[in-house]
Amino acid sequence: MRTELKAKFLQHLTARKNSEKGFTLVELLVVIVIIGILTAIALPTFLNETSKAKQTEAKQNVNSINKGQIAFRAEENNYTTNLDILAISSVRSNAGAPEVGTTTNYTYTLSSDATDSARILVASRDPGLKGFTGAVTRIQRSGQNIMGTVICEATSTGTATPATPTTTANTDPACNGLKKLSI
Repeated sequence: MRTELKAKFLQHLTARKNSEKGFTLVELLVVIVIIGILTAIALPTFLNETSKAKQTEAKQNVNSINKGQIAFRAEENNYTTNLDILAISSVRSNAGAPEVGTTTNYTYTLSSDATDSARILVASRDPGLKGFTGAVTRIQRSGQNIMGTVICEATSTGTATPATPTTTANTDPACNGLKKLSI
């Protein structure tokens, strides 16, 4: 009888072992640690890419505003400080202040020296984004008038307005310590 009991008990143990399929605590912990490591690597990269995309919006708008200023000066022989006249669709001008416009991420401010130069200051509305500036100026070279443009990027993130580009007669606009971009 004892041997029969032992045999049944062994059969019961082997049947139980085969029927209870699942993961051990150690296996689950290893999977959780691996997922945590992958998340720690991927999340900063993902967040950096979203910041880059938002900053690209500002670069493209500054480029469009610079081109709009060049076209406006060709027609009117001066620059404008009215964003509505430039008709940059992604930048909504503020009521009562047509030289100031906004998007979700940035505030745009236009200024002009009438016929000499025009500047655009782009302040970030998010402390995690960089600000930008741009300028357009008339340059006379070899007896011909050409237009010099520049787009400058702030060296650090924050909501402060970056330094205004320098525009002097017959020289390309300068970025005043900011990173000069080419678009």
